[in-house]
Amino acid sequence: MTTTPKPELTPTVEELEAQERRLVFRRFTHDDAWALGSLLVELARERQAPVAIDIHRAGQQLFHAALPGSTHDNDAWIARKRRVVERYGSASYLVGARFRAKGTTFEESSRLDPDTYAAHGGSFPVTVEGVGVVGAVTVSGLPQLQDHRLVVEALEHFLSRA
Repeated sequence: MTTTPKPELTPTVEELEAQERRLVFRRFTHDDAWALGSLLVELARERQAPVAIDIHRAGQQLFHAALPGSTHDNDAWIARKRRVVERYGSASYLVGARFRAKGTTFEESSRLDPDTYAAHGGSFPVTVEGVGVVGAVTVSGLPQLQDHRLVVEALEHFLSRA
């Protein structure tokens, strides 16, 4: 007997907002960026995920890795998704979900250049307690919800050890 795989449940705007409230750093240093980036590489390798990984803080790239199967297109997607986080202060997937919840799309209603901004999953704000959003951690190479979930999983694991 074969079973049909269940479709992935799309998180609600409220669930995505709760992730952002929960996944906050006490501080975020160069060493933290290296450790978080290395954790993402480890998780991606375990899954043989063809992703590129990027961590920026205050406009500076602190970590970048390109795993087998990723391409230069993933770097372009990273930049576009990261710009959404920098502009809106929220996860790129959440920004897109907010537009969809209003019955439209980011591309139709944001008035931003889609060659520069992409509200697709995979970029998550680096938020420091008492400071706010200081950067972004971004993954590109999987379907957008999987990119988002990979970043969230790594943040949950990293922050549980802090």
